[in-house]
Amino acid sequence: MKYLIAGLGNIGDEYANTRHNIGFIIADALAADLGIKFTTDRLAYRAEGKIKNKQVVIIKPTTYMNLSGKAYKYWLTVEKIEVANSLVIVDDLDLDPGVLRLKTKGSGGSHNGLNNIIEMLGNNEFPRLRVGIGSDFARGYQVDYVLGRFSKNEEKLFMERIPVAVEMIKSYILSGATNAMNSFNNK
Repeated sequence: MKYLIAGLGNIGDEYANTRHNIGFIIADALAADLGIKFTTDRLAYRAEGKIKNKQVVIIKPTTYMNLSGKAYKYWLTVEKIEVANSLVIVDDLDLDPGVLRLKTKGSGGSHNGLNNIIEMLGNNEFPRLRVGIGSDFARGYQVDYVLGRFSKNEEKLFMERIPVAVEMIKSYILSGATNAMNSFNNK
């Protein structure tokens, strides 16, 4: 059985270690945990490895956040992976910093990456790991906030939460969405 894990973010040094790139950061942590490296491939940085007997393809789309659906759909098709065996990792303004929430479907809200995936698939029924980044910004400054770097306190918090996210993804792959949600959501 094969799984596609898509960590969403933006390419380029100016976006590295920003709140909006938490999907890339967690994808990197998962790849490191599996001892695999990313290579540049079509529409994404791509790494491939195994978790026990499950084959895992990890991508970080190079399409920029707003066109994430193009890379996600392309790699689902090329790798012949069912949507139910995929997981999109994405930042979420509606969750407090560090909160991890796995869902099997849902709206894209104000997240352009999720909305592009919904547009490309024609539905909102794909698993996603929402990673809370909070919403501590003044009205009209959302873009500056999501593209901003973590504060020292946030950095410390995420250093503790990223390994939990990796374990959550591995649980999702090995024991399914329901078990992973019951074990990790709201914890």
